Amino acid sequence: MNSTVKVILGVLAGLAVGTMLGVLFAPNKGTDTRKKITKKGEDYVDSIKEKFSDFLEGITDRFEKAKEEGSEMISNGKAKLEHAEREAKSVRA
Repeated sequence: MNSTVKVILGVLAGLAVGTMLGVLFAPNKGTDTRKKITKKGEDYVDSIKEKFSDFLEGITDRFEKAKEEGSEMISNGKAKLEHAEREAKSVRA
């Protein structure tokens, strides 16, 4: 498992434990507690979505950069091959 998956699992486990403890020790009425839990859950989901979006954006940026570098390497390789072919033809002539 990579570190990102471990972090996400840790966050989800923490969320579950925190929710259970909140319910057990809540001094409020049940309806108020449920509303608070729902709000906190929505906040956590929004936070996780944002972090996942940032993660995907980072991967996309790295992929695009690697793709550009690969294209440059191919272009440079083709140019070097063409130059070598011209030199070889001029030597033969």
